[in-house]
Amino acid sequence: MKIFADLGISKDILRAVSDKGYDTPSPVQEQAIPAVLTKQDVIATAQTGTGKTAGFTLPMMHLLTQEKRESGYPIRALVLTPTRELAAQVEESIVTYGKYLPLKSLVVFGGVNIVPQIKELRKGVDILVATPGRLLDLCNQGHCRLDKVKFFVLDEADRMLDMGFIPDIRRTINLLPKKRQTLLFSATFSKDIRGLAHEFLRNPITVAITPEKPAAQTIAQRAYRCDQQRKTQLLSHLIKTGFWEQVLIFTRTKHGANRLTQKLNKDGIHSSAIHGDKTQASRIRALEGFKKKNIRVLVATDIAARGIDIVQLPHVINFELPNLAEDYVHRIGRTGRAGLEGEAISLVCNDERPYFKAIEKLIGQKIELTDVTGYGPDNWPEKGPSSSEVQKAAALRKEANRKARGPRTNTGPRSSQNSSRKSGGSKQGRKKPNVGQSGGSKPSSFKPGGSSAAPATARPSNRRNRRRG
Repeated sequence: MKIFADLGISKDILRAVSDKGYDTPSPVQEQAIPAVLTKQDVIATAQTGTGKTAGFTLPMMHLLTQEKRESGYPIRALVLTPTRELAAQVEESIVTYGKYLPLKSLVVFGGVNIVPQIKELRKGVDILVATPGRLLDLCNQGHCRLDKVKFFVLDEADRMLDMGFIPDIRRTINLLPKKRQTLLFSATFSKDIRGLAHEFLRNPITVAITPEKPAAQTIAQRAYRCDQQRKTQLLSHLIKTGFWEQVLIFTRTKHGANRLTQKLNKDGIHSSAIHGDKTQASRIRALEGFKKKNIRVLVATDIAARGIDIVQLPHVINFELPNLAEDYVHRIGRTGRAGLEGEAISLVCNDERPYFKAIEKLIGQKIELTDVTGYGPDNWPEKGPSSSEVQKAAALRKEANRKARGPRTNTGPRSSQNSSRKSGGSKQGRKKPNVGQSGGSKPSSFKPGGSSAAPATARPSNRRNRRRG
């Protein structure tokens, strides 16, 4: 087994790694670091929680220190991530392992004031970590140049695809010099990822760390049957009777995360939600409070949870099962990290049985499915519904709810406001863009992990639902 000193990185980086208590690289680090040091393009895939971030930050910083820096601190390395939390996590890794190096780094993302980011860019940075929307916003306004970039990293490339960021990635690549080293890191190696690598990488070295089973063996997986309407009661019961003090809970939607948070708080369980509709300040407060155990429960959506890296997180709960089995692996990968033990619990109602079967098929093992006394399901027929039956039933419920609400009508002042908004309104009625927030660009809908002022981009219709987290 190799140690970090065998991988060819500098003594200053090894010293910082040692300060964190590490001496043995993970499998993906052991293979990716030497590959990156060859200065060839690299595509690396490994499951969540295996140390992919250090797999590219350590060799990238080593190579940056080996070459002469041009005057003015031009951006020499660009790391693109899908979410704000992940961007902050990557930059934190760069600061941690580069503390003995003469390198300057900066992280930029949407949802916060753009002016401080512009000021820092003017001072010059070696390594820029960014989300796609805010990066393009800064470039379009002339505050950020990428023509000197030597290292381009696409982190969590699979999530980039899921969130429909490919047009933004192409725009970014058009701003980069053709002669560069491109690194693509992903949790999965799907057909789409291979296509992405073929488009953006040149003769890449492939590093694929594929475990025998997708889910980490340090994670104990359990599931409880329960009717949908009693899930919150069961959840409170498990947290209270188990005396759990740090629990990450997943819901499918942002509204579901908000509702569950309110109910848990009313039940005396201090909780907070984190998702795309929350301000960045709110997301940071919630995440920091959760890490420090000031907040007992963090309720998150799949997209917002990327970048949550808590080494000793003991419990992950799927309040609702994901529609895609792969997302289950990413979810439970928040626990059992760095070889430590963790517990993943799923609450399964009758309509989720097809998703549960798909998860078992993907991970290649049976998950114990039992009842908690007093919370067992009333609705659990011998044969569960198919996926198509579940989808049809959901569509019928949605239509019934729509009819029950009746046609939406606007009255009073709001009606006139909406009318003005649709027609463009008068000059007096239009609000000027907040330069501090968007740099004067046209307001647009919020994009998770990106800038609220990113250039309008037509997204594929089949991606929209995935980006609502």
